[in-house]
Amino acid sequence: MKIDMVLYNPGWKADFESLKKELAGLTGSWCPQIEHIGSTSVEGLAAKPIIDVLIGVKHADDLDQIPHVLMDQGYIYYERYNTDMPYRRFFVKLQTDPALLSLPVLIRKDDPIPVALNEHRHRLAHIHILPLSSEHWTRHIAFRDYLRTHPDVKAAYQQLKEQLAAREWNDGNAYNEAKDTFLKTEERNAVNWYLQNRPAS
Repeated sequence: MKIDMVLYNPGWKADFESLKKELAGLTGSWCPQIEHIGSTSVEGLAAKPIIDVLIGVKHADDLDQIPHVLMDQGYIYYERYNTDMPYRRFFVKLQTDPALLSLPVLIRKDDPIPVALNEHRHRLAHIHILPLSSEHWTRHIAFRDYLRTHPDVKAAYQQLKEQLAAREWNDGNAYNEAKDTFLKTEERNAVNWYLQNRPAS
């Protein structure tokens, strides 16, 4: 498969705000913090046209309270990823109702991922739920803010993404793995920078 990489679209901000409003309504009982992350959150950066949304909850126990609420609204829950990333809950929101594509809203540990879900053209958003106290929350926010304020790093990331988008991939996970070395290095730099420069709470 080819990765659908497109030029930055200012409309992604509005797409996020619409999703944020919807997700705040669904998860408001947990008093979450909802942030736009990933490449679509960085002005001028090319990206897969899929909005990444980060939802922060106060307690780790909240992670398993939310999935049924989102699945009831057609968000597809990748329970299978919980083994490798027990600190996160991951969902995909499609452009249409999953039932119209004969897709389940729950992907369990041993379930194969339906072919249609690997076709990114069906995806509207990726939802990542983490505890606010998690180092992984800090990492996502730090990397976003680092790219927004370090044009040289943003340019290097843009170049890497363009090179990788020209290749064929088995799925989106293989594409993400190809970015791993760059991301791990720059995320470490980003976290160090962020911890030194974030506003005092």
